[in-house]
Amino acid sequence: MNQDSRDTEKKSTVARQEEEILEFWNKNGIFKKSEEKEAPKGEYVFYDGPPFASGLPHYGHLLAGTIKDAIPRYRSMQGWRVRRRWGWDCHGLPVENMVEKELGLETKKDILGFGIEPFNETARRSIMRDADVWKKVVPRMGRFVDMEQDYKTMDTTYTESVWWAFKELHTKGLVYEGFKVMHLCPRCGTTLSNFEVNLGYKDTDDISVYVKFPLNDEPDTFLLAWTTTPWTLPGNMALAINRDVTYVKARVDETTVILAQERLSALEKEYTILETFKGERLIGKSYTPPFDYYTKKDIKGKVSHIDQKTQESFDRAWKVYHADYVSVEDGTGVVHIAPAFGEEDLSLAQKEGIPIVHHVTVEGVFGPDVKDFAGMAVKPKDEPQKADIEIVKYLAHHNLLFKKQKITHSYPFCWRCDTPLLNYATSSWFVKVTSLKNKLVSENKKIGWVPKDVGENRFGNWLENARDWAISRSRYWGAPLPIWRNEKKKTYVALGSIEELKKYTKKSGNRYFLMRHGQAKSNGHFVESKDLIDNPLTKDGVAMIEERARTLSHEKIDLIFVSPLLRTQQTAGIMQRAFGLPDSSVIVDLRLRELDVGNMNGKTVEEWDHLFKTFADRFTYRGHGGEDYTQVRERVGDFLFDIERKYSGKNILMVSHGTPLWLMGHIMHKTSCRDILNISGAEKKRDEDCEGYPKTGELNEISFVPFPHNATFELDLHRPYIDGISLVDSDGEPLIRVPDVFDCWFESGSMPYAQYHYPFENKDVFEPRGGWFSRSKGYPAHFIAEGLDQTRGWFYSLLVLGVALFGKTPYQNVIVNGLVLSEDGKKMSKRLKNYPDPMYIIDTYGADALRFYLLSSPAVHGEDLQFFEKGVDEVLKKLIVRLSNVLSFYELYKDESTEHKTQSTKGGAESTHVLDRWILTRANELIKGVTEGMEKYELDRATRPINDFIDDLSTWYLRRSRERFKGEDEHDKQAALLTTRRVLIILSKVMAPFMPFYAEYLYRRLRSEGDQESVHLSTWPQIGLLDQKLLTDMQQTRTIVSLGLELRAKEGIKVRQPLQSLRLGAAGFRGIDKAHAELIKDEMNVKEVIVDDNLEEGGVRLDTTLTDELRNEGTVREFIRHIQQLRKNENLTPHDTVRLSVDADDELQRIIRASEGVITKTALLSEIVFDQIPEGVSSVIDGHEVKISIG
Repeated sequence: MNQDSRDTEKKSTVARQEEEILEFWNKNGIFKKSEEKEAPKGEYVFYDGPPFASGLPHYGHLLAGTIKDAIPRYRSMQGWRVRRRWGWDCHGLPVENMVEKELGLETKKDILGFGIEPFNETARRSIMRDADVWKKVVPRMGRFVDMEQDYKTMDTTYTESVWWAFKELHTKGLVYEGFKVMHLCPRCGTTLSNFEVNLGYKDTDDISVYVKFPLNDEPDTFLLAWTTTPWTLPGNMALAINRDVTYVKARVDETTVILAQERLSALEKEYTILETFKGERLIGKSYTPPFDYYTKKDIKGKVSHIDQKTQESFDRAWKVYHADYVSVEDGTGVVHIAPAFGEEDLSLAQKEGIPIVHHVTVEGVFGPDVKDFAGMAVKPKDEPQKADIEIVKYLAHHNLLFKKQKITHSYPFCWRCDTPLLNYATSSWFVKVTSLKNKLVSENKKIGWVPKDVGENRFGNWLENARDWAISRSRYWGAPLPIWRNEKKKTYVALGSIEELKKYTKKSGNRYFLMRHGQAKSNGHFVESKDLIDNPLTKDGVAMIEERARTLSHEKIDLIFVSPLLRTQQTAGIMQRAFGLPDSSVIVDLRLRELDVGNMNGKTVEEWDHLFKTFADRFTYRGHGGEDYTQVRERVGDFLFDIERKYSGKNILMVSHGTPLWLMGHIMHKTSCRDILNISGAEKKRDEDCEGYPKTGELNEISFVPFPHNATFELDLHRPYIDGISLVDSDGEPLIRVPDVFDCWFESGSMPYAQYHYPFENKDVFEPRGGWFSRSKGYPAHFIAEGLDQTRGWFYSLLVLGVALFGKTPYQNVIVNGLVLSEDGKKMSKRLKNYPDPMYIIDTYGADALRFYLLSSPAVHGEDLQFFEKGVDEVLKKLIVRLSNVLSFYELYKDESTEHKTQSTKGGAESTHVLDRWILTRANELIKGVTEGMEKYELDRATRPINDFIDDLSTWYLRRSRERFKGEDEHDKQAALLTTRRVLIILSKVMAPFMPFYAEYLYRRLRSEGDQESVHLSTWPQIGLLDQKLLTDMQQTRTIVSLGLELRAKEGIKVRQPLQSLRLGAAGFRGIDKAHAELIKDEMNVKEVIVDDNLEEGGVRLDTTLTDELRNEGTVREFIRHIQQLRKNENLTPHDTVRLSVDADDELQRIIRASEGVITKTALLSEIVFDQIPEGVSSVIDGHEVKISIG
């Protein structure tokens, strides 16, 4: 995918042409100008779903990205302002899985051993490793999007908005902690949301078993239960039946079993019914479970639950209970209950007080109580049936296995690591989607879905059956859940901002005074950081500090921390004496020392400043052998947090130098390095010129509250930093954070507001809550687009959060694209190499051809596309190459008068020629067709008129107008040229959203002075007059020509051979006017078109009689064709008149001489000379050998 790795000479002409256009866009800021140009229609809101930053762009990305580009380009040309901001999805299991593989980690235990901080920092570094490739490929595909001012879901500002959203939902009562059975990925060690689970279902083989449960009060009698999850049997706590079902006691192979009467077929053996009764009789009966791990002791304390009712001992276990959901559609009518591993099982257990035992750990292995299988994985990825087989062996050995069967069923696998999921009861935090369901359904009906059935059926049905959304994940790399518990009080707080975090943060009560030393000899002259040069305070510097001491005399300073250098020691000494502090209260700390200037010590300030090309270099450059600003920031940050931990209730004076204090001040204000550069500006400047840089002797008190930070002491809300901050409640009691992180879908679903750090800033851009005197801004989106898989992903999370927070749908129109598959219909695979590299396609056929191929395919309305390279090639040849030929022909015959006759948008308006009027009407029809398709967001429909128009322009209009371009009638020639120019400019605008490169190329070749500099800054063309009769008449004309050409082919007569007449059936073609008849005569090469009353309706008859005169005309036409080919081979232009030498037999000479005037005029010859030619181009024309040359 590395574009730079491709040799320029291997790229096609069209690819190099596109790269030149891209350079033009970049150099002239065309995209930015398109965002800033006048927008009379206002703001058109588009949300760009963030892709995962890790991984390279593939055809799926290119398809979705091209859809996302076409609609905004169209809307921009229509007069809307369309902001297009790129984003990156940075968190979640996909990234964690990738990092685990790179680090060789397999379990959560491995991650904890490695360390959460290094693990997450590795994840952070991995996020943008492929960003440079994206930043080349995306623009190279022609997409206009701001990738510099991008947003990242891992940014602190983004996370704060996610916190705000969570707090809002919590305030509305839409968030709760629940104990539910959810799908657990044992490898990832976390539960998944229901829509994540639906991403990973596939058919798989499993073992089902029929198990005998001995009744305690009926010896040798067994309840027969069926289960497809044998691994859950050690956790059996009850059996369920339906009281209204009829059960039987049956004798089978010397065994007595009880099952539903309607399920006797499950026995598959001969049986004798001993007794029939209703299920009511079984309720309350006790039985012996197949495994005795929990029967020998009270299981109190071994349960995992919230409901206090379940805090009972095992006297509620191993009994028969009624459950309405027990059916006789399959199984035996007796259901095995393992409460921790089934939703209905848990519900019954909570209702009846049945103990809930987790005999399987969250790592997916049998726990230590299951002594026969302890440590064994219950559903290993490589051998998913292994544990079940061992359970079956155990049952068989203990004579508890009635039978086993192989089943094939749909089973969920982790959507990221492909591990079989487990149903697992655990605590999680939920969004109460069920309470929003009716509103979600009604809002969905307001959305324009393409295709419609995705919204109504796939998505609509999903909403109808919506369940509460589990949004917490027991993972590491993600936005932390902002919930802190008071374990003692059993209460919790939900925080919605960094300010709220600050409010609850435990504070030392310290006050901090930051003071830069007084003026020293070096200040303004040289740099000095090692006391190798005599550099004391000057007389003015001493006076300055004494004055500062007097201004601070009302304060009680407890401690002074000071840099070890002379000038700071002298400053601290003055302050020490002023406050009467003992020497023990003055502490030298190396972390407050001056910026180490390395081998520049003693050099002038100018020499020092000259090291840095930009101010940003000061944060990274260490070529002088000393420190950069980032290193200084780290040591002063370490100092600051260190003394905050060690001391409380103290007034602390810190005496240091300009740069360390300036950086410390930024830390205290939570300003990141990037924000410092944004504030200070990246241009070259001295640090003393930066805002807030302390002057010599300057003293400031700055409040400081600890905050979660990374190694460079930047505000960072990720784990483990967020958990390193101590929080207390209003009573001063400790608060401990719930260790989970957010489901990454909650984060991506927050992008409409989180990308703008709403509600903390940017309300001028995003404010969904309009008022009496203001409209909402930035919400909802007019348009979004993603793949079909996002119906239960991003589309869903956007809708849930948007409706929950703002009461209405977050998007009005959606285009859902299908998958791009390989030629054989299989999924594209890097391993199989069953698809061409996208950059190879772009370099060979151009991005426009690929774009149009994708946009005109069924993939733009949710269907899958089998990718054929020849399809892209066909677009190139049928559209771009044809259009290039039209442009070349126009440019071949245009002259200065053409350029100055008319403005680019008005040429051809006065032409009365039927071809000009027709192609202009077709151009209006083109505008109408494309506009209608785009308005309905049906991109394949919008592309069809472009294809058809180029075909009409090339194969009919230009073909029939060639002689007009060459002719002597200057008025008609200019009409044809100006009309061609006009429709080409219209076409350049209409095709701009789909093929932006060629549209730009075409427009720039045709634009006049005063036109916009780019087609993408121009206005969408208005639909003009549609002369339907003209269109109908021309279509009829072309139909006649087509029928006539079929007759010629049938008779084996070439079109170059003139014929006398073409007869048309009067009933069908009586309306043919003179202009269209002339077109038919020219195209059919006949002398006359006759409407014949004797021909049947729609009939066409060709007079194929060849007179000598007609034969000779045909010979002349063939001769002219050979001359034209020779002119082409010699690269002659229409302005080149040349002499033709002919060596031919007498008969051919006679024919040529008879038509010499026509030949010289048509072939642009000054004269024809008949002579013997030693060298020339030889050919045979109608049996005559001839040799010609141009001189």
